[in-house]
Formats: sequence, C-alpha cells, structure tokens
Amino acid sequence: MDRTAYRLGWYLTLGGLLAVIDTTVTVIAVPRLVEEFDAGIATIGWVTSAYALALVAVMPAAAWVAGRFGARRAYLAALALFTAGSLLAGCAWAVGPLIAFRVVQGIGGGLLNPVGMAIALAAVPPDRRGRMMSLAGLPVLVGPLVGPVLGGALLDHASWRWIFWINLPVGVAALLLGRRMLPATDARPAARLDLPGLLLLCPGLALAVYGLSVTGERGGLRTAPVLVPLLVGGVLVAGFVARAGRVPHPLLRLSVLRVPGMAAGAATVGLFAAGYFGSFLILPAYVQLVRGDSATLAGTLGIPQAVATGLMLQVATRLVDRVSPRLVVGLGIATALAGTAARVAVLDADTSYPLLAVLGVVTGLGTGATLMPTMAAASRALARDDIPAGSTLLTTVSNSAMAVGTALLAATLSWLVGRFAPGLGEDGLVAAARLAPADRTAYAADLARAVRFALATSGVLLALAWLTSRRLPAGTGDRRPGPAPNEVGSRHVDSAGTPGAPRA
Repeated sequence: MDRTAYRLGWYLTLGGLLAVIDTTVTVIAVPRLVEEFDAGIATIGWVTSAYALALVAVMPAAAWVAGRFGARRAYLAALALFTAGSLLAGCAWAVGPLIAFRVVQGIGGGLLNPVGMAIALAAVPPDRRGRMMSLAGLPVLVGPLVGPVLGGALLDHASWRWIFWINLPVGVAALLLGRRMLPATDARPAARLDLPGLLLLCPGLALAVYGLSVTGERGGLRTAPVLVPLLVGGVLVAGFVARAGRVPHPLLRLSVLRVPGMAAGAATVGLFAAGYFGSFLILPAYVQLVRGDSATLAGTLGIPQAVATGLMLQVATRLVDRVSPRLVVGLGIATALAGTAARVAVLDADTSYPLLAVLGVVTGLGTGATLMPTMAAASRALARDDIPAGSTLLTTVSNSAMAVGTALLAATLSWLVGRFAPGLGEDGLVAAARLAPADRTAYAADLARAVRFALATSGVLLALAWLTSRRLPAGTGDRRPGPAPNEVGSRHVDSAGTPGAPRA
C-alpha cells in the first residue's frame, strides 16, 4: 500500500472514530442525565437509542448520497453535520431537544463510515484491501471500548456536556484536513433515491429494535407492546427484501450477496456483531449493579480488550490477504468464544477484576481477527463498481446487528434479573441501580447469576457466527483483478467512491 493511500486510511479513522465512540459514550452518562433532566431511565435511554437508530436509518442511503454529490463532498458534509450535532447536544436544555440533536449527530455519523470505507477500499487494489481495512476498521472495533472510558473520565472531571463537546476540536480539525487529503471526486447524475425502500427498511428496523428493547420490561414476547412492533417491523423489513430484487436501483443492492463470499460474510458479521457488541453492557452492569463500583472503573476494565483488538486487527487484516480467510476468521471467532465462555464460567459476586481483564484480552484478540478480516474477505471478489454497494451493505448489517444485539442482551438481562432477583420488583434493573451497599450485598449472588446467563446468550450468537464463517472462501485466489499499485495515485475517485479514468 503506497504512502498516499496509507495516510488516507489513517485520516478516515479520525471521522469514523468520532461516530463510533458516540454510539457508546452516553451509556456511562445515563445516571447523570437522569438526575440532570429529572427523567426516567427509559426516557434517557433514547439518548443512546435515537443516535444508534439514526445511524442505521441513514447508512443504506450512503451509496446514493456519494453518487449524487460525490464521495469527497458527501464525507465532508457528513462530518460537518456530526460536529454541529455535537455542539447542539452539549447545549441541550431538556431531554427532548437532546434526543433530537442526537438524531442530527446520527445522520452525520451514519454516513461517515460507509462513505469513508468506500473511499478507502477504492484507493487500493483488491489484494491490498485487507491492509486498508486494518485502518478503516479500527473505529468500529476500538471506538465502543474507548467511549465508556472517555465518558466516565469526562463525567468525573468535567460536565456531561463535554461528552459531546469533546467532538468539536477533533471534528473541526478533521474538516480542515479533509479538504487537503480526500481525493477529488465528481458528482454524476445518480439514480433516484429509493424512497419506498427507505420507508420500508428504516421504520422496520427501528420498530424491531424497539420491540426487542422493551421485551424485558413488558412481560415477554407475547404481550402487545412487544409483539406488535416486532411483527410490524418484521413485515416491513421482509417487504423491503422482496422489493429490492424487483427494482433497478434499490436502497441496498442485495444482488451483491450473490458474489462469492458476500452472503457468508454478511451473516458472519451480523451474528458476531450482535453477540459481541451486544455484550458491551454486561461488564458495566456487573461492575455497577453487582459490585457497586464506579462507571469509570467499568470503562477502564475494557482498555486491555481494546488494545488486544487493535493489535490483532493489524495482524489479521494483513494475514487474510495471504492465508485462507476461513481459517483466519474461524480461529478468531473460536478465540473470542473461548474468552466469553471463560468469563461465563468464572463470573460470580466477587470475581477478580484482573482475571476479567485478562479474559477480555482473549476475547479482544479473537475479535481483531474476525470482523474486519471477514469484511475484507467478503469484499475481495467484488467488482470495482460494486464496492460502494457492498461496503454499504456490510456496514448496514454490522450496525443493525449492533443495535439488535444490544436490545436483545438488554432485554435478556432485564428478564433474568426479574427471574433471579424477584424481590427487586418489576423495575429490577432500576431498583438494582439504586440499592444501598448493605442491600446490594444481599442481592449480589442473584444479580451475578443474571449477568452470567446474559453473557452466555452472547456466546450462543458467537457460536452461530462460527458456523456461518465455514462458508467463507477457503483459498486466497478468489479476487478480481484491479489496477497495479502504481496506478492508484494517478486515478481520481468517481461519484460512488470508486476510481475512474485518469485526469487530464
């Protein structure tokens, strides 16, 4: 990978990291926001959920936006929108405006990763996409672990507003750098935005995630407040899938799933992301609800896992260019599953924090060898013109799975707390968060058992991901020809983020 492409990859991690960190940074701030706005935890939860759902809603339109306005212009506009949303969120005077400003942030952030990934992949030939993914993929893996640590530190030493305002200097710097570093692109006449598809997919995903999120609070799947949004959301998503195969320019080009490795890659990414990112709430819940320790400590315990993920990511995404993707990803998932299973085995009311951190390193090593290598392997056989559609599809699957997995694990934990600690009442998690130290000791064993079984649910999803990874390419030769490395620097990037003819 030449120096220009390498610098571009590092630059694109900057905007991507901002978007991903803000997916999780507010989780640590929930108790403070409840106190600040005198609102219930369910209402404050939408400060996080609204952002995540806005990310998912706008991602499928990323390819159209890049084609209509040019990849460079689309990326800079998304970065500006995200930065403006961060400023407004920090100035929010009530919970309603805060949720609305988080949606603004999510619309900008939802475009950053898919457009940035398309630009990154188009800057290198197919046999170097693994190395580029090692850079472009860092935000997706490291951001959710950095977010809680950063959020805890800002809450302890500044104000909740700074968890949003911290984005301002970084966002402005990224905008200035982007005007110099991003390849020049031309906007070309694009196909019409698939508005009917957008109106099917986005509400469908939002309703499904909402239905899952309230399962633990509403008495199970068979109650109307849960079943109705789940069924309506499922019907809308099914309608989108059926329609996507019949229209010439669908919101998501599902036809790329017929490219060798894409279907298996999408399934593996979806299942692994649901299990892995969904489990992020488990350790903070254990530290704060079972042990009664601080949110900052909960975030700090994730640092070794983040470091292990980042280091292994650099190795695995290069290795997948030379070794069987099925072998690399299979070993990665097995390692992550082993770390999760070990945590399940040792978790009780007084498990050693250093032991949990060490087992987190094992899970992190496996994760670094899984998500981005899977995406690199899945996109290897894509034709150059299919890269934006393929990267948008994979990113949408990953982020949708993150939202679904988080909702599923949260609902599972809420239900398990009600089952194992019925003395806490109907609002089990809320009551657990408010327990006095003496009362917490009495409930610690029951709460630890609930956390352990919720984490086991995450392990089941990882095991399913291992099964789907068996369908990934077994060899290293399944790739389409691309330009020689020395041609990349002399080509411009077209409206969809793919290289076009050399400029005169």
